[in-house]
Formats: sequence, structure tokens, C-alpha cells
Amino acid sequence: MSLIPNALRLLGALLFTAAVPAAHAAAPDKVLIVVSGEGRGQGKTRPGYEFDELSQAWLIFKANGLEVDVASPQGGAVEPDTYNAQEPFNAALLADADAMRTLASTRSTREVKSADYAAIYVVGGKGAMFDLPRDTALASLLADAHTRGAVIGAVCHGPAALVDVTLADGRSLVAGKAMTGFTLEEETVFGKRWAKEFPWQLEDALRARGAQWQEAPLMMPKVVVDGRLVTGQNPYSTPGVAEAIVRALGREPATRTPWRDELTMALAAQARAGDVRGVAEALARDKDRYHVDLLGLLGYYQAQAAERDEDVRHALALMQLAMPYMAQPQLKLGAAEAHLRLREHAQARALVQQVLAGKPDMAEAKALLQRIDG
Repeated sequence: MSLIPNALRLLGALLFTAAVPAAHAAAPDKVLIVVSGEGRGQGKTRPGYEFDELSQAWLIFKANGLEVDVASPQGGAVEPDTYNAQEPFNAALLADADAMRTLASTRSTREVKSADYAAIYVVGGKGAMFDLPRDTALASLLADAHTRGAVIGAVCHGPAALVDVTLADGRSLVAGKAMTGFTLEEETVFGKRWAKEFPWQLEDALRARGAQWQEAPLMMPKVVVDGRLVTGQNPYSTPGVAEAIVRALGREPATRTPWRDELTMALAAQARAGDVRGVAEALARDKDRYHVDLLGLLGYYQAQAAERDEDVRHALALMQLAMPYMAQPQLKLGAAEAHLRLREHAQARALVQQVLAGKPDMAEAKALLQRIDG
């Protein structure tokens, strides 16, 4: 089961930690989006950038009257990891011929000038951990843009581009800054294949350089704003990062209809706040308005990472909310594991027996039942 079905999707209830002052950049109507050019084989051969993190931000920037350029370390065509082309935000960008031409021929970071942009937004994806930190042209671009008064934004693994950016006075750009990004906890759950090849773990590297790290629970959206620096924890934080950049440019973001995953993550936050009944009623009224599988998988993975009983209960509540709409036996087994951790053996046994009634030879279920009865 994968919580990030291909390109990790995005968010809802956002947490801002500071007011955003308007930037005073030379080109107030233009944003540079930076993406990794590392990707090969849709992320299977080599990880690249997350298309969802590009498309959602791009659409928000354009809806607020901002022009968009795209750059990558080497320039030219760039390849994202696998993503769902049917998601409305992805479908909208794919249908934009101008956008597709831009992505087929990105500018090299060596060619662009900081004076041309009011903001720079760095897209995440595991590829960002490889080519963005070693791109000296990008580091200089970010330092110059910051000095000129531009807004700097990054989401998920995108803050990797900021780790070694040094300003003209010798200070690290991130030193003393409130920040977030893909957390060690999230990397432990989702980064098993590539993390061992990273030059460093993102959270560790930013903390070591003096960043004041903040984070939300696993895969919950979080946006941190410190002056003209805007960072988002994970893919679900993308819309919040994009709108915070718009605000930092002195504009009130245009009203829009939230995407399905944003609404779903808002439900997850509502359940975590204690209104489980309200979430159940919302799903019963119109489950198609939400990405119910995301709700269940969020609980499944949060349970794996949980260390306190309180967090196990929050994760279990999400799985229970999704179970009426999800047929996957792994979800029931995940809920059974959560009950077992909470010493609720009868509830755990009942769920495993339900799974075995439909899949009597499922080894995973048999093993769990033995643990419950042992």
C-alpha cells in the first residue's frame, strides 16, 4: 500500500507560523519554478521531481496573475516521477500547450537572472536531493534573489536546494530561519529506496545549519513562513506554499475551489481535533467529494510511525473512518495492529477474523492472529 500513489498529492488545513511581508523585487509579476533534472524512467531508474507539486503551484501562480518560467540544473526536458494524469490539477496543466512547451525546454539555472523574478519556488521530489544541492549556479541564484528582496519558496524535498546557500556576508540563508520540509519520520516511512544515497537527510542538514525546524504529524500539511522564506513539509503542503508566496508578493490569493486531496486532508485534521463524528457524517453525505483511500492510508502509515498511544488512536480513527469505503484487507490488518498496540485484543481479533473469512490462506492475517492469541 502506498500513501503517495505515484506523485505524492496535496493538502488542506495549513499551519502558518508568521505574517508574510510583501516583497520588493524588481519583477513583481514573474515566478521562477525550479525542478530537478535527475529523473529517469518515471522515477524507477532515477528519482525526479513531483509533478503534483509543480502543477498545483503553477495553476495558483497563473490564477493570481503571475508569469511562470521553469529552470533546472542542466536545462532542457525534465522528467517527473510517475503521477496521476487524471487528477484535475495535473490534467489542467497537461492541457496547457504553453506549459508543456516550457517543460520540454526548461532554462538552465546558469542562464537565468535573479533580477527577473519576484519569487523562486523549488519543487520537491527525491531527485531534488541529488542535483539541486550540488548546483552552484542555483545556490548563487537563490542567494542573489534573496538579497534583492525576492520571495524564496520550497516544498517537500525542495528545501534541499537551500541547505548550502551562503549570502554575501557569509551567513547561511537558512540560519535562524523557521523552516520545514520532508521530515526524518516521513523519510523513514517513504524513503527506503533512495534515502541511503542522499548526501544527507534533509531535516538533519537544515538543523545543522541553524534552521529552526518545525513539523506536523506524518504527511499532514504544514506551511512555515519566516519573512520572505516559505517552506512546506510535504506534497500536501503545496497549495499552501503557493498561496503564501502569492501573499508575500502583496496579493490576496484568488478564491478557488479546493482540490479533493485538500478537502480530504482538512477532514483528517478535523478528525485529529476530535470531531470524528463530523467527518463520518461528511463522508456519508458525499464520499466522492473526498479521496477516501487517502484518509485510510494516512491512518495506516501514521499508525506505523506512532510512538504514543494517543497517536495510535488518531491513526486508528482515520482507518475506521475509511474502512466502510475501502475493501483492501491490509487496512483492516493495519487497524487490528493498532488495536493490539492499544491492548484491545478482542477488537483486533475480530478484524483479523473478518479478513480470514474472505482470505483464509492469507499468511499475514494468520501470523497476526497468532500474535493476538499468543
